[in-house]
Amino acid sequence: MAAEALVPSSAAEAVQLFGDGKDITVFAGGTILMPEIAAGRLKPARTLLLHRSGLDELRVDGDVIRIGATVPVAALAEGTNELLARFAREIGDLEVRAAATVGGNLCASAGLGGQRGDLGAPLIALGARVRSDGKGGERTEPVEDFLSGDRTGRLVLEIEVDAPAGAWSAQTLRRRHAHSFSVANVAICASGDGLRVGVSGIGPAAVRARAVEQSRNAEDVLKDVEPVDDAVASAAYRRKMLVVLTQRALDEVGNG
Repeated sequence: MAAEALVPSSAAEAVQLFGDGKDITVFAGGTILMPEIAAGRLKPARTLLLHRSGLDELRVDGDVIRIGATVPVAALAEGTNELLARFAREIGDLEVRAAATVGGNLCASAGLGGQRGDLGAPLIALGARVRSDGKGGERTEPVEDFLSGDRTGRLVLEIEVDAPAGAWSAQTLRRRHAHSFSVANVAICASGDGLRVGVSGIGPAAVRARAVEQSRNAEDVLKDVEPVDDAVASAAYRRKMLVVLTQRALDEVGNG
């Protein structure tokens, strides 16, 4: 059977064609899917191509930045939110950032040799929210809830990010080769409401480190995350360095 390409011309049409996501492969920037297809590991039967869906809008709405799912990572690297820019500039290389999308990065699963989804850490720290549609209808939820919940049958439409209200810190450790691969990432935002701590690059999805938020003890980060082994780093090394990075971030924002 020949593969079917679905090319929506609007966000509403994208949602309609996506349905409940059954047997649909969502294609945005292609930086993850194309190598899989070329290697024969993925053979999509029905592909939803989002390049004409109008989900590539990046705009400021009052104090909220609204990031369409297909906005390229490069746009964040050049954007006004310094925490997001700091992380976006570390992803891949120039060519990857130009094609890769924010929604694709957020939803990415672990690769064959390393972890993905770096943007999850700063988005969690910033208190960002994900607007998605699909099975169960449209909903908006915190990034950490979206990542830890059942994402089956969900199509990301937009990410809402509030401007940082206080100090922030970005601590990353990466292994550089042809591209840039995550060993561990920590992002912290401090405000009158306390701390928000996001961790990425240590497992299949970014995690909110609530134990650290409550205790301000860097070692407590290991209560919320379980680092993994991959070709980039061992789980033991990640555990050690994750505590170091968390302590640096706490010191930078003021761990009083």
